[in-house]
Amino acid sequence: MGLRSPYDREILRLAVPALGALAAEPSYILVDTAIVGHLGRSQLAALGIAAVVLGTLFAIFNFLQYGTTAQVGRASGAGEERAARQLGGQALWLCLGIGLLLTGALVALAPGIVRLMGGDGRTADYAITYLRIVSLGLPFAFIAIGAQGYLRGVADLRSPLRILIAGNVANAILEVLFVYGFDWGIEGSAWGTVLAQAGMGGAFVYLLVRSAGTDLRPQIRLMRRLVKVGRHIFIRTAALMAAFTLAGAIVTRFGDASIAAHQIAFQLWIFLALVLDAIAIAGQVIVGRGLGAGDTERAYAASTRMIWLSVYAGVVFAAVMLALEGVLPHAFTGDELVVEQTQSIWFLFALMQPLNGAVFALDGILIGAGDGPFLAWSMVAAFVASSAVALAALVFDWGIVGVWAALVVLIAVRLALMGWRFAGRRWLVTGWA
Repeated sequence: MGLRSPYDREILRLAVPALGALAAEPSYILVDTAIVGHLGRSQLAALGIAAVVLGTLFAIFNFLQYGTTAQVGRASGAGEERAARQLGGQALWLCLGIGLLLTGALVALAPGIVRLMGGDGRTADYAITYLRIVSLGLPFAFIAIGAQGYLRGVADLRSPLRILIAGNVANAILEVLFVYGFDWGIEGSAWGTVLAQAGMGGAFVYLLVRSAGTDLRPQIRLMRRLVKVGRHIFIRTAALMAAFTLAGAIVTRFGDASIAAHQIAFQLWIFLALVLDAIAIAGQVIVGRGLGAGDTERAYAASTRMIWLSVYAGVVFAAVMLALEGVLPHAFTGDELVVEQTQSIWFLFALMQPLNGAVFALDGILIGAGDGPFLAWSMVAAFVASSAVALAALVFDWGIVGVWAALVVLIAVRLALMGWRFAGRRWLVTGWA
């Protein structure tokens, strides 16, 4: 790959603000982890259980965001600007409805969910409390998901970045105040997140009203279109998060130290994954708009460039993580057993970063192209392979190392399948409809 490309300016124009926005999204849980981790092992383990549940929900329903970006991008590329605005309105209503339903479900089902995840005793009590409080912020958080999907599709990535930064600053201030100033413990951490998400959701509603105006009115036809397009992304994401949920459930069988170590590594993995996903967001927009305009050659050439850029970013992350192996785990906990367990999987965690770079770039490209069916069933195949290794880790008592080896298998299988699809070029389908 050459040092420069004619596509670099556009890629960077989209990826840099996306990088900031994506890095900001998981910072809520990273801040929670750093603050709650110093309250005690049970609280950190409880947060680990809650984070797996919440992360699964957000990831499963990210089809609302990604599907919206792809559809709005294609409409904009084809010159259908009003259709793009209308799609943004439908994404808002869908996300609000789903967020309200999930709040009710999580409040009612929190005890059963925590038991299913293997929580018991004080850890379970803390996890139930955290889940029930933080679920109140889900409608606002889901509004933000839909709004970001629309804004990305029209190539406005700076506005979401500003809102997310403000939300994260508010979250950090509120959590320190509630947890340490008011001595609310893990409940304070949850309330800080809820209030920050409420402010963020309100800001995104304001942006959509200003941008789309009367085009925000509910339209069942366009809602169905978003759901139809997003169902394959839903399957893909459900299979992906099922692999991580299974990994988290198996880790809980190895004790609180393993749960806490998995929480630290998992949240760092998610953080770096979303940072790497910045180029994938650029891919969704560039490919969607390019294919909407009928320019297949440009879409393919820009995609190739994005894949290599993402791989190189993953190599840098891997090198940094390996260099910080003896330092970074201590930032999240003072428990030496938890640190030891975290360091035991650190090499696998670092190894995944270049693989993640290629996988996430390919994922964004194929989402932008609307290649949902392939994304869905290739992810199911990767889940099956990963689950076999994860269950073997449980049966043969391989511990947390075996569980993370299963996650490496998950990424490797995805890379092989999507790389094959990309090379075949069957995803280069043009047009808006």
